[in-house]
This record gives sequence, structure tokens and C-alpha cells, in this order.
Amino acid sequence: MPVMGVTVDRKREAADAGSYRAGIVGAGFMGGVHARAVRVNGGEVVGVVASSEDRSARAADELLATRLFTDVDELLASEDVDVIHVCTPNHLHHELTMRALGAGKHVVCEKPLATTPGDAAQMHEAAETAGLVGAVPFVYRFHPMVREARERVRRGELGRIVLAHGSYLQDWLSGPEDDNWRVDARLGGATRAFGDIGSHWCDLLEFVTGDRITAVSARSATVNAERGADRSAVDTEDLVALQFETAAGVVGTATISQVSPGRKNRLFLEVSGATSTVAFDQEESEKLWLGARDGSRLLVRDPDTLSAPAAQYAGVPAGHPQGYQECFASFVADTARTIAGQPVDGLPTFADGLRATRLADAVVRSAASRTWVEVAP
Repeated sequence: MPVMGVTVDRKREAADAGSYRAGIVGAGFMGGVHARAVRVNGGEVVGVVASSEDRSARAADELLATRLFTDVDELLASEDVDVIHVCTPNHLHHELTMRALGAGKHVVCEKPLATTPGDAAQMHEAAETAGLVGAVPFVYRFHPMVREARERVRRGELGRIVLAHGSYLQDWLSGPEDDNWRVDARLGGATRAFGDIGSHWCDLLEFVTGDRITAVSARSATVNAERGADRSAVDTEDLVALQFETAAGVVGTATISQVSPGRKNRLFLEVSGATSTVAFDQEESEKLWLGARDGSRLLVRDPDTLSAPAAQYAGVPAGHPQGYQECFASFVADTARTIAGQPVDGLPTFADGLRATRLADAVVRSAASRTWVEVAP
């Protein structure tokens, strides 16, 4: 099966890039996702630091770390660690990333890169100045069918792009009893639904089309004004309705919600050109819908029929579903190659993280002013 050769070759490339020795800061769900992605690429989780010494010890065992570290300072000082993965609440991203870069470590930082564009710009500039890799896991880029959609746009198969629209819908915060640190603006930042998942949708749009959003008109709503057992007041939004226009003159809409019952993680993007349309649904990630006046069809993930840029991310044979964790594995593999100086197409870097914070800032300002707001270039 040809795809297996692709998978072996990509893993060999990552191995040839040198050992990937990672330190992880933060031991929640995302810390586990990062750790598995490191290991599946043949890398080493050297150590994990969590919110306390006891939690760090438990996390080191759970995530199969090879050493025990008691605090961040010890992890950053270790010569056995090359890359720091920052998987903490958002308000800690800036400080930890700056410290890691200052210690000469490459950094993978969860999104949002920072809670303000100013902090994100400082992080991006620091990585550039130090000559270190800074990567942000906009991992939906690594679905093979997303790469296929991008390639078809690149080849002009859709014609001139005229419309883009979609949504990112979840339900994990749909009830007033649902709570999380992201709800608190002091920990997660001024925008929650858009900053957390709307940033993914906008990144996917710009990645697939190669076009950039230049202005936004946003409306936001907080459906649950109080949350949790203590009925704490909520100061972040539950949903955003977004209109936008792009540098190429495309207009579009997006709906972002964390309060849509039954929708678990439904990221949907549809791009229409003058001659045809492509649509991707993350909950049906093995397929790409192709539409035209004379008929529509579903393209199924099969490395024998996909374009080369898409087939290289097909990690298992056709008919064997692959998903979110495989996307993370591909992201880490490409990060390793970039650190080794090998050219990679489409790795989301701190520049993309900075871009996302500027978009989020424009959305917040638009929702507050109820006017169109231009996105900082």
C-alpha cells in the first residue's frame, strides 16, 4: 500500500532531523496530546512540569517522561531539552515562551499565542532574533483533505474565489453548570469562543485560500451570564457572528459557538469559486465535497487519488480513518524538520499566531463598537 511508504518516509525524515527532546509545561488534556505526538514521531518527552511538584511527578509518569523535574527553571536549564511545549492557560504563554527562548529552546506554544497582539509580537520577534523555531498548533491544517482543498485552490480549479463561509460549533459550555478556566478573561484573555476556536476557523480559511481577512464586522453574545457551582459572573463571549472581507475582495461569514447542543467539534469551511466549490467538515474529515453546476461528488481520502501535497499527510491506508491525533503527529514531525533546517510547506509559526491575535483583537473591537474594523496587517 503506497501510503505506508509515505508514512515511513516522513518518520524517517523526522528521525534524520536529529533527536526531538521535548519538555512540556502544563499537564492537562493538551499536554497529553502533545506528549503522544512527540512519542509517535520517535521523539523523547524528557520532562513535564505542572501546577505543583506532586502534579508534575504524576504527569511525568502519565506522559512517560524520562526524567523528573520539580519546576520550570530546572526544565529550562536542562541541556537534555531542545524544545519546550507550552500547554498552560493562555495568560502564562507570553512569560513562559520568552523565558524558554531566552534559554535557547525552540518553542511550541498552544494557541492563542498570547492574550494581546503586543505580547504576541514580542514573542514572534524574540524567536526571529534568536534564530529559533516558534510553532503554533493550528493542526487542522494537517488533515489530508484540507491540503487537497488548498491544492485545488492553488491550481485554479475553483476559478476566481467569490465566497467563503462556515462555522465552528461546540457544545461543551452550553449549560450554566459548565465551567472552565477559559471563561475567565484574566486567564484566557478578552475573547474566549473566538480566541479559542474562531482562530482555528480563520487560520483554515486563510491557509486554504491564500487570501487574508482585511476587515471584520462582529457581533458577540454571552448566553450564560453566570457559570459554575458558585454562579460566577462571565466576562467572555459564548458565540460570535462574523462578517468579513478579504484582500482579494471576497466576502464571507462565519458563526463561532461553544453553546450549540449536539455539536461536539464541527469545524466547517466552504469556499466557492466562479466554477466550482470545495467544502470540508472536520467531523467528516475523511471526505471533501466538490461541487459544480454539472454535478457534485465526494472525494474520499485515498493517497492513490489525492494530490502529492495531500497524500504525504495520509498516515494510514484508505478506509482506515485518521483524525485529530494524527494531525498533531504530522505537526510535530514538520516542527522537527523545520528545526533541522529542512524546508516545510505550511508549518504554522509564531507569525501565524501573531496573525490570529490581531484578528481576535479586531473581532473584539468590532463587537464592542458595532462597526467594521480593519485588521492590522
